[in-house]
Amino acid sequence: MIEASLPPEGVRRTIDAVWKMESAKIAAGLTRMVRDVGLAEELAQDALVSALEQWPESGVPDNPGAWLMAIAKRRAVDHIRRSARLERRHEQIAYELEQRQPDGEPDDVLRLMFLSCHPVLPTEERVALTLRLLGGLTAAEIARAFLAVEPVIVQRIASAKRTLTEEGVPFELPDGAELTERLSSVLDVIYLIFNEGYSATSGDDLMRPELCLEALRLGRLLAELAPHEAEVHGLVALMELQESRSAARTSPSGEPVQLHEQNRGRWDRLLIRRGFTAMLRAREAGGPPGPYMLQAAIAVCHAQAATAADTDWPRIASLYETLSRLLPTPVVQLNHAVALGMAYGPEAGLAVVDSLTGDPALRDYHLLPSVRGDLLLRLGRREEARREFLRAGSLTGNDAERAFLRRRADEIPAPQAPTLTLWQAARDFLARDDLDGGTARSYGQTLRRLRLSLGDELPLDSLTADQVAHVFRTAWSEAAAATWNRHRSAVRSFCAWASLDDLAAGLDRRTVSPARTETIDAARLDALWNLPDVPLRELTLWRLLHESAAGVTTVLSLNVEDLDLDDRRARAGGGWVSWRSGTARLLPRLLAGRARGPLFLADRRPGPARTPAPADLCPETGRGRLSYERAEYLFKRATIPLDPAGHGYTLRQLKPRD
Repeated sequence: MIEASLPPEGVRRTIDAVWKMESAKIAAGLTRMVRDVGLAEELAQDALVSALEQWPESGVPDNPGAWLMAIAKRRAVDHIRRSARLERRHEQIAYELEQRQPDGEPDDVLRLMFLSCHPVLPTEERVALTLRLLGGLTAAEIARAFLAVEPVIVQRIASAKRTLTEEGVPFELPDGAELTERLSSVLDVIYLIFNEGYSATSGDDLMRPELCLEALRLGRLLAELAPHEAEVHGLVALMELQESRSAARTSPSGEPVQLHEQNRGRWDRLLIRRGFTAMLRAREAGGPPGPYMLQAAIAVCHAQAATAADTDWPRIASLYETLSRLLPTPVVQLNHAVALGMAYGPEAGLAVVDSLTGDPALRDYHLLPSVRGDLLLRLGRREEARREFLRAGSLTGNDAERAFLRRRADEIPAPQAPTLTLWQAARDFLARDDLDGGTARSYGQTLRRLRLSLGDELPLDSLTADQVAHVFRTAWSEAAAATWNRHRSAVRSFCAWASLDDLAAGLDRRTVSPARTETIDAARLDALWNLPDVPLRELTLWRLLHESAAGVTTVLSLNVEDLDLDDRRARAGGGWVSWRSGTARLLPRLLAGRARGPLFLADRRPGPARTPAPADLCPETGRGRLSYERAEYLFKRATIPLDPAGHGYTLRQLKPRD
C-alpha cells in the first residue's frame, strides 16, 4: 500500500495514470459480464469514483488495477441481482462471475476493440467511443483533441452505445471472413486517430502529439492481442516510422518542414528501430501484403535514406502503384503522383494530378492544389504555382499549414500589372445595393464554390466556360435539378454584371419534376421530440420548422432582433414566421441573453479564411450562422433510427400535414 500521506494532487495524478492504463481492461471485462457497453462504462466509472473517494485517505493499493476491477465487478454482480428481470440465467451468470478471477479473460480487451470499432457505427462515433473506452479519455479530453465542443462528443459516445445496444452487437470475436472486414475497421479507426494527431485538420498547430501517442498505444496493444495478423504489425510499423519524424516536421515558428528539407538527425532512431521490428513481424506473419504493410514499406524507404537525395523514389513509386491497385482511392493516387514526380520528373506527376482535379472526393482537399503547385513550380510555371499555393491555403483548416502555403505563394513575385481577380469581382458583385439578403447568400454560395475550386487569385479575364463546366460537374453533378438551375442562374447573373460572355451557356437547364414531400407522421414526430441527448439548438430548429410551416432557408435566416417572443412571431422578409408553445418554451433558453445576430449559430467560430458576411456573424459570440447543409446533415443523422428506410429524413419533411 502506497503511503496515504501523498498530497491530494499526487493521488489524483496517480489515479489518472492508473485509469489510462487499466480502463480498457476494466471496461472490457465488465462488457463481457453485463453484455452492455454503456452499462459497463457506468460501472467502471463507479469504481473510479470509489478510488477518488477512498485512496486519498487509505492510500493507493499495491495493485490498483485489480482493486478497480474488484470494485467494478462487485457493482456488476449487485446490478444483476437487483435487476427486475432477474431470471435463472442471470443467477447463473452472477454465480459464475463471482468465481472468476478479477482480471477477466485475456481476449476481453480485443473484444472491446472490435465492439467499439463496429461498422454499424459512423466513423466519428467509432473514434470517440474507442478513445473513451480503450483510451480512458474523458469527453472533455476528446473534445480538446479534436477541437470539438464537449456536448458533441458526449452525444457521439451516447449515440454509439445506444446503437450497439439496439443492434444487438455481440461482445465476441468475429471469425472467418468477418474477421478480416472487422479488423480492417479497427485498423482504420486507429490510423484515423493517428493521422488527426500527425496532421491536424484544424487549429493552430500542425500536430496533436497526444493523439499520435494514443494511436500508437492502441496499435501496440492490438499487436499484442492479435500477434498473427500481418496488417496489424504493418500499421504499427507505419505509425512508428511516421512518428519518428515528428521532431523534424515543424520549424521553430511551428510551420511545416517538407520531408526533403527535414534534418534527419532529429529523426528518432529508437522509433525507427521499433518500426523496422514491427515490419519484420508483419512479414513473418505471412500472406500477401495489405494496404498498411505497403504504406509501411514506403515509410521504410524514407527511413533507410541517409539524405533526401538517397531516397529510392522509383521503388516508392512502384509501391504506390501496387497500393493504388489494392486501394484505388484518390488520395493514394495523389501520393502516387508525388512519387512519380520525384522519380521521373514533374511532367509525369502533373499528368496524374491533372487527371484527379475532376474527382469530387478531392474537391476541397488542400493537398491537391499544394502538390500541383509544387510540380508547376518545378516546371517553371511560377504564376500558376503561386495561385495553386494560395488556393491550397484557402482550403486548409489548419493555421500552421495555411501560413506555410501563403508564405510559399508570397515567395513567388505577383504579376506587375494589376489584374481583377475572381475574388475581387465576386466581392464587388455581392456588395451591390440591389441584392436582398437571401439572393446575396444564394449567389455567394455559388461564387464561393467557384473561388474554392479555381482559386481567389484567378484573373477574371482568364475565366473560361470549360472551367465553369468543370466546377459544375465536380460540385453539382448529383444535385437536384432546382439546385443545379439555381447555381447556373447565379453564374449567368455574375457574367452579365462583369461583362463576360455567358460562361454557363453550355450548361443545360434541368427540368424540375414536381414531387410532393412526404411529411413525418405523428408517431415518429413524437419519437423525434423525445430523442435523448439532442442539443438545444437542433431541437429548437426542428420545433420551429414544424410549428411554423416556414421554409428551412427562411427559418435559418432569422435574427434575434427580429423575434417577438410575447406574440410568438418573427419578421422574415416582408412577412412573419409564427410558432406555438413547443418552440416558445425552447427559444429563451436558446437565446441565453443574446440580443443580436443570427438566431441559429454554428458550433464554433469561423476560421480566418472563411469569415462570413457581417449579417451572418453574431457580434456577441463571434460565431457564424448555421448553414442549411450542416442543419440538414445533423437532422438526417439524428432521424436514421426513425426512418424505416434507414436513410434519415430531410428538414422539409417537418412541415405539418395538410
